[in-house]
Amino acid sequence: MSTLEIWLLAVSLAIDCFTVSVASGIILRRIRWKTFLTMAFFFGFFQALMPLLGWFGASRFSHLIEAYDHWIAFGLLAFLGIRMIREYFKDSEECSFDPTRLKVIITLAVATSIDALAVGISFAFTGYNNFERLLSPLLIIGLASFLISLTGSLIGIFFGKRFNLRMELFGGLVLIGIGVKILCEHLLG
Repeated sequence: MSTLEIWLLAVSLAIDCFTVSVASGIILRRIRWKTFLTMAFFFGFFQALMPLLGWFGASRFSHLIEAYDHWIAFGLLAFLGIRMIREYFKDSEECSFDPTRLKVIITLAVATSIDALAVGISFAFTGYNNFERLLSPLLIIGLASFLISLTGSLIGIFFGKRFNLRMELFGGLVLIGIGVKILCEHLLG
């Protein structure tokens, strides 16, 4: 994957963080830097940790399925993209959580990073065969999630709910697009 594709992937993964951050901003209705920075930190941390865990697990058995790795990467990214697009068409629900509690923030960070676990598995099948090569994408994913989460909190305060739905549609389409590109590169290259 190119650096641009890694950034697009990172932004796509951060869309769930963005959505939760916008909702948190709407609920809090005022800037709470400690809460927003804590939330952004944990979102970035778990978004970077989960691909590492997925990559580590998948790299242990990747030699067994190298002939099908591009299909696996495509399937995972398409699945995640379709799931995000489906979220776009669901009715928005009223949030009933307290985004100032650390337990809630960590739970949200883990929940929004599950998709990143699958991306880490796809990394193992697309040429990321050592930790040094994986480090840059992990840092980009973590940084993007941190910045997008912080931005989402501020947008939630100032502009309201309407922005989060378009972002999920965009994120889903980008994930599917990257999956199709990986599949085409392996089938045609």
